Amino acid sequence: MTDEHRPAAPAGLQAFSLAGRSALITGAGGGVGAAVAAAFAAVGAAVLVTDIDLAAATAVSERIAAAGGTAVPFALDVCDAENAAQATAAGARLGGGTLNILVNNAGVIAPAMFPKMDEARFRKVLDTHLMGSFHCSQAALEYLPDDGTGRIINVTSAAGLVGTIGQANYGAAKAAIIGLTKSLARELAKQTVTVNAVAPLAATAMTENIRSNEKLAAKTLARIPLGRWAYPDEIASSFVFLASDAAAYITGQILPVDGGTVI
Repeated sequence: MTDEHRPAAPAGLQAFSLAGRSALITGAGGGVGAAVAAAFAAVGAAVLVTDIDLAAATAVSERIAAAGGTAVPFALDVCDAENAAQATAAGARLGGGTLNILVNNAGVIAPAMFPKMDEARFRKVLDTHLMGSFHCSQAALEYLPDDGTGRIINVTSAAGLVGTIGQANYGAAKAAIIGLTKSLARELAKQTVTVNAVAPLAATAMTENIRSNEKLAAKTLARIPLGRWAYPDEIASSFVFLASDAAAYITGQILPVDGGTVI
């Protein structure tokens, strides 16, 4: 490898700065997505906060702006390819024509034991998680830079790594995202765009159905070596790392941030 192909390595905490970079985060109206948006803005990124619920995205953007960050809300249904194209273009406008970072976080759940899982429930979850990631990633290609700062960060789950009970649709979608992540990492390496995934476990609306059920909550906590759920902002730092220059030589990896659930 010649020196001209080797990006300069920033020193110390500067490696985690996202100053001058633009980011689009899907499903950022609450939970992990909102925490990631705030964390990105705190280290200098201009963030397009997208969510199917525009009011929720606006509230997150206003909180970020009040804290001194740069954030713009945008209504996005990731199941709509045209809407995804509009969102990535808006994200690129924040970066003067470049979208440095895409975080595919939007998701839904539609739990049911497999004998009672109908096709509509199955497709709803796959369309949001998998096809949503497909739509946004493909739309982002036009704007991702080839200077080593381009990032796609997908969100998967322990359900995609080890399976789950009562959510075969969710487990299937999250496993598919792992395959998508690894395949895109190989394809986009030629453009020096890295593609990784985070598998979080946090106290959010997505896990409320488990945490509110005493029996399910106890079983889940028993499988977490650290013995507790994470707060969303504890998860967000892993996204900052993968989006930053500190992770410039990491691609195609799945990072569980789950208290040791998947070891």
